[in-house]
Amino acid sequence: MFGYVRPCRPELKCKDFDLYRATYCGLCRCLRRRYGLIAPMLLNFDFTFLALLLWEPEEAFSPCQGRCHGSPLRKVPMCPDSPALEQAADESVVLAWWKLRDDLRDNGFWGGFPARTLSWVLKPAYQKAARRRPDFDRTVRCCLEELSCLERENCPSLDRTADAFARLLQAAAPCGGERGRVLSQLLYHLGRWIYLADARDDLKEDKLRYNPVAARYGRSGNDEALKLTMDNSLQLMGAALQLGDFGCRGPLLENIVYLGLPLVQRAVFDGSWSRIKKQKIWRNDT
Repeated sequence: MFGYVRPCRPELKCKDFDLYRATYCGLCRCLRRRYGLIAPMLLNFDFTFLALLLWEPEEAFSPCQGRCHGSPLRKVPMCPDSPALEQAADESVVLAWWKLRDDLRDNGFWGGFPARTLSWVLKPAYQKAARRRPDFDRTVRCCLEELSCLERENCPSLDRTADAFARLLQAAAPCGGERGRVLSQLLYHLGRWIYLADARDDLKEDKLRYNPVAARYGRSGNDEALKLTMDNSLQLMGAALQLGDFGCRGPLLENIVYLGLPLVQRAVFDGSWSRIKKQKIWRNDT
């Protein structure tokens, strides 16, 4: 949906690169199998990261060969369906549908026509995903409604608006236990970081719409202050990552949190993100 959560490709070892790509392709296949041919359009790097987090640490990386959705004549290595991929697929559908509904509300009748059309097409998949993940669906709806209220009030607080989105992503963590607490902390600060990164990225475009950075600092923003609070979320994410056991996926997750996210943050601030976000993870120039 946003695409900010990606690894630093030049620093990936071959085995970690293979693991990432197989997870990405496995999530694509899982979306297609559970929700039909249109569902792979929702595939993104952010939920690939979620799938990597959700895997049980003792589960080994055992890819299979499957046909690529984009090139059906070609077989590629991909992770077989698993509870982690299924949860990531379900939650990506739920979040995408509610995000479309939120865009429809923000953009009015004519401006929201694309979101209205896509939400209509996606509705059967959303209804199925909501039945499978009712708690996540309920939390996403409530958090986006809260966020919408804050936007209508032109809320000047970064913390209040970012917290609403952070709690939304936090709901993707499993409940209970030490592992649940680690993932809850990590996903909360990831959600907060994504929200602020997206706000900074859209600062120039959001001249007629609410933007939390503009509401707090004015239309010119304040990169120094914003960087400080985003760096704090990155540090707390890294601290949570060190408390968890992620098995063979640990080095890949460390690459994303310690190298990939800071690189994306710098690209957002220096204006190069609009070019980088269109590139595939497996290209050497990412």
